[in-house]
Amino acid sequence: MKCPYCDYSGTKVLDSRAANENKSIRRRRECEKCQKRFTTFEMVEETPLIVIKKDGSREEFNREKMLRGLIRACEKRPVSVERLEMIVSEVEKQIRTTAHAEVDSREIGEIVMSELYPVDEVAYIRFASVYRQFKDIDMFMKELTELLSKHQGGGDTTKL
Repeated sequence: MKCPYCDYSGTKVLDSRAANENKSIRRRRECEKCQKRFTTFEMVEETPLIVIKKDGSREEFNREKMLRGLIRACEKRPVSVERLEMIVSEVEKQIRTTAHAEVDSREIGEIVMSELYPVDEVAYIRFASVYRQFKDIDMFMKELTELLSKHQGGGDTTKL
């Protein structure tokens, strides 16, 4: 490993630990020449996951894009970025376990909504309104009615 400070090739590992839900290894290193310390991450190189968009175009799966969408849906809501990152990780795990190299964006959207619903119902409705492209108030009301009917069994509609 090359030192990012002096380009010397000799470094020693001071500490190693699992990171990103055991998907990578974080290593704390020290340059043998300049003694500066730095961190490296080692992870499995995964095959690219291709998303088939609604218009038929294809693009590589992008965790950051999904996280940005969730952050927008949760704006001014009591949901931490860490919780949203956990949702993104769970969604990615679910779509990678299908063993398909390509996945439909509608499938991803449904998984995101199923993960977001128990976290924050307002954020769920916001995400659904963009994902399902509500064209009018009737479509919006239909989604709200379905959400309310889920609460009829639980009885608590105060969160809406």
